Amino acid sequence: MSKGLTLARAFYRAGHRVIGADFEPYLIPVSGHFSKSIEKFYRLARPTPRGGSADYIRDILTVIAEEGVELWVSCSGIASAVEDGEAAEYIEKETKCKAIQYGSSLTETLHEKHSFINHTKNIGLNVPITHLVTSETEALSALYPSAKSSPRLEKPTSFGNDKYIMKPVGTDDSTRSDMTLLPLSSLRETEAHVKTLNPTPFRPFVLQQFISGQEYCTHSLLLNGKVKCFVACPSSDLLMHYIALPTSSALSQAMQNYTMQYARKTTPSMTGHFSLDFLVPSNVARKAEQSFGASEQEIQALMRDLYPIECNPRAHTAVVLFSDESEDLAEAYLEYLPGKEPKGISNNHRDPCQIVVPRPSVPGYYWIHHDIPTLLLLPILRCLRRESSVEEVIDSWTTFAGHILFWRDGNWASWDPWPWWWSIVGYWPAMFAVSLWERRWWSRCNVSTGKLFAC
Repeated sequence: MSKGLTLARAFYRAGHRVIGADFEPYLIPVSGHFSKSIEKFYRLARPTPRGGSADYIRDILTVIAEEGVELWVSCSGIASAVEDGEAAEYIEKETKCKAIQYGSSLTETLHEKHSFINHTKNIGLNVPITHLVTSETEALSALYPSAKSSPRLEKPTSFGNDKYIMKPVGTDDSTRSDMTLLPLSSLRETEAHVKTLNPTPFRPFVLQQFISGQEYCTHSLLLNGKVKCFVACPSSDLLMHYIALPTSSALSQAMQNYTMQYARKTTPSMTGHFSLDFLVPSNVARKAEQSFGASEQEIQALMRDLYPIECNPRAHTAVVLFSDESEDLAEAYLEYLPGKEPKGISNNHRDPCQIVVPRPSVPGYYWIHHDIPTLLLLPILRCLRRESSVEEVIDSWTTFAGHILFWRDGNWASWDPWPWWWSIVGYWPAMFAVSLWERRWWSRCNVSTGKLFAC
């Protein structure tokens, strides 16, 4: 994935020996396999529901032993986050290697939407109203609290907004993008919609209060409960364009402060990647993005308008925003090794107490093999179908041209071009071919993570 490639390049540029590993389903090489930053690459056994994570953990331990690995930096996908928590525990117990990854218990708590909200509430931070539902009856009882309902469901407290979004707890691609606001105009319509989602104890959902506003995501590195690097950026359901918020803005400062408080209140030994998704009311977001030099009191007040909706206890693709801070980023990770002096070219010029933030040298990051279909080809198709105007096509093409001229591709590096090239001409054509052969249809794809979303 692009995030793993970014981190591998950061360590390489700082003078370190980097070993890469990934699953490579169907034996299709991943783009990072061909990176100049990777000295040696290993293919790992993928965790499965039936076989568990034993083979995966065994493979990682084997790589660590054979290569003398000192630091394991987990770059989990959403489907293997908890297994990486298990792997971290074995690594720390059976080897001298240090792991940038939480243990399985904390990873699972942060990974699951409902347990994350409960934990956040328990440590005294604000959250949107959230209900775990495992049946149609529970969902309707939470949506219509005035009707007779299960006594264990708490009646929602209104913030002047009584709409909810029903989201799967697990990785269900078919319902992940469903943003239907519930309840609908009638009980019958609501019942019909909930029935199509089909919540069960084995397929639980959460009903989460809808906050009308702007969505943001963050990425941070935590070492022993301290934030070592941080970035925040505007987000969306399928984020493919990354623009860092100014680190001195009140909004970025509030999200950073929220992250610092979260780590401090959770456990002082919290070590790993930590990424939060926030919803911020539109009027608050617009003002806070443009506010600089805010006082501590103003930042604390702003934190009350940050509504965390989920957590990614793993590296986020937003780490690409640190591409121009490679040496300092690598040095921050190396602080976790006891008695280790970083060997990078930036050694001795960064204050270890200073948080690494992106350099504002690039307006934004994009992926050209996402922009070509979405900004060049699809606008033409919509225009031919009379679904959009010629002016909208020109606007899309102008945006594409701006990305080419001024932005940076998340996979591209002039000194390391082969991962970018292989992703376009090898990996994605092969993945599409396999999916067509197996008749597994997809609704969209994320070229930064290599994921196809099943219909």
